[in-house]
Amino acid sequence: MDLLNGADMGFVIISAALVMLMVPGLALFYGGMVRSKNVLSITVQNYAALVIISLQWIFIGYSLAFGPDTNGVIGGLDWSFLKNIGIAPNVDYASTIPHLEFVIFQLMFSAITVAVISGSVAERMTFPAFLLFALLWSTLVYDPITHWVWGTNGWLKNLGVLDFAGGHPVEINSGVSGLVAAIVIGKRKKASPEPHHIPMAILGGGLLWFGWFGFNSGSALSMNYVAVNAFVTTNTSAAAGAVGWIACEWIMYKKPTALGIVSGAIAGLVAITQGAGFVSPMSAVFMGLVGGILSFFAIAILKRKLGYDDTLDAFGCHGIAGIWGSIATAIFASKSINPAGADGLIYGNFELLKVHLISTCATALYAAVVTFLIIKIMSYIMNIRATSKEEAEGLDVSLHGEEAYSGFNR
Repeated sequence: MDLLNGADMGFVIISAALVMLMVPGLALFYGGMVRSKNVLSITVQNYAALVIISLQWIFIGYSLAFGPDTNGVIGGLDWSFLKNIGIAPNVDYASTIPHLEFVIFQLMFSAITVAVISGSVAERMTFPAFLLFALLWSTLVYDPITHWVWGTNGWLKNLGVLDFAGGHPVEINSGVSGLVAAIVIGKRKKASPEPHHIPMAILGGGLLWFGWFGFNSGSALSMNYVAVNAFVTTNTSAAAGAVGWIACEWIMYKKPTALGIVSGAIAGLVAITQGAGFVSPMSAVFMGLVGGILSFFAIAILKRKLGYDDTLDAFGCHGIAGIWGSIATAIFASKSINPAGADGLIYGNFELLKVHLISTCATALYAAVVTFLIIKIMSYIMNIRATSKEEAEGLDVSLHGEEAYSGFNR
């Protein structure tokens, strides 16, 4: 058995803590962009995602996602309730850290993914409905897709997909699922964007950027060159995404916005997630730049043209940039960066692009169909959206009996 490595253990546990920090970071980012009467509602949904997944993951989620394989589709329940999981490494996933440490690192991925979806249904989904949705969605959507991509003998893994830090199970999955949830639940009564506290959103975006280093670099699961490369490509793509977004704003609106700079950086972070440990820093420049541009047009033009109410643009950012990230990874991946990966299209390997197109479509289709079914079935057994009166009053008061700002409500 491979020996535990103290440096790797310390690196991964810190990375897990950084990914956990992304949850309050996302709460601030989303909270600043909603109306003041809904800031507590969206915040508590983000924290609720962490609470629910912290239990669901150790009960059954981890076993379904990473447990012994069943037909390449789902893990078995052999590791449910952390049975037979302890200090001994699982060499199929990480040979130099305790198996339990790998569990907690991956738990944070599941939690932040569920939290992202809250942005699509912000200002109208009831709290009880979100709690049930988080539990069902993580079990029926996140866990299977994670197994496909990362689980031992998962069918997409066997197909040859390269996904370093969650382009499929986290980004494409949450973006597409958020879009479907937003469409099925319906538009808000007043759907115009009214960010009530832009500095709060900017602070949240900064914390997301910071936490993303744990998200991407930590996915190396070892303190090595691949982790360092992932750190550099993550930062590079974020910066390029910000440049791409504000360039579009400058050209179209003549003024770059503060929120746009942060949104572009997040789009760049999403774009590099899948390829962070497989592509070079110079490739990350192009990936982030295009990711920022594509997300800008998805949010500024596509959303308005199609008329859907994805409140905080989970699809425009995570879905669109995530899809681009999958394609771009298949183009720019290089074995000179990570020998465990593969060469991409620019190195003459068309097969990897073919595989990534299949995996992207499969992930998006499965996420869309199952999310649709979850929301529809839930709508038959409970009220999943706030009433018109509750929505007008604001979900903070109507659902939680609290106000973020006493005497100030819009």
